[in-house]
Amino acid sequence: MVEAYRLPGGRALRVNFVTSLDGSIAVDGRSAGLGSPGDKRVFRVLRALADVVLVGHGTAAEEQYRAVLPESTVGRLRSALGRPAPLPVAVVSRRAALDPASRLVADAVAPTILVTCASADAGRRTALADAGVDVLVCGDDDVDLPAAVSALAERGLEQVTCEGGPQLLHAALTAEVVDELDLSIAPALVGGPERLLPGALPAPARLELRQVLEEDGVLFTRYAVGS
Repeated sequence: MVEAYRLPGGRALRVNFVTSLDGSIAVDGRSAGLGSPGDKRVFRVLRALADVVLVGHGTAAEEQYRAVLPESTVGRLRSALGRPAPLPVAVVSRRAALDPASRLVADAVAPTILVTCASADAGRRTALADAGVDVLVCGDDDVDLPAAVSALAERGLEQVTCEGGPQLLHAALTAEVVDELDLSIAPALVGGPERLLPGALPAPARLELRQVLEEDGVLFTRYAVGS
């Protein structure tokens, strides 16, 4: 599966989501309700191939994100691929709403990154920096995603796997920084308000199908994202 998802070298931002057939992204508020063994393997492979994980603060909190450690499944896979075992996680939060005592921060071997903006509370930013967080200020009143992607690349973190949530996906598509959408489609209908995109884009994003795999009725797709 690693070769099926490997990217050529250079900068790239890929987004990974699991959805139902009707575009729902969660069951009872958690994406795990749509997951499958194959989806978990894709999730791990994308993390193993990435230089950094990018995630919105809301998703990180809801999904109870933790630091990716060398002894974890992903860490061991990264080592087997000849990559540094720890994987940094970059959390996007306009308000710098990241808990310095959380396991995502406190347990991190590769420092957790906060992507925020100048209007975020300066005291929070300082407290997070004191806790070992790498604080990136990108933008004035909101996070400037193109600037954030460039700032990550300057740190050698060129290949980014974005794990959502929907607001971050919407913002990333609007900012035209998404190169690939890796979408696992579960054979289920869920309904409800939690959708892949929370609102209309300024213009439709045009996608080109790169790959389709299937296991147990779940489709694992790769789409190139055009402007």
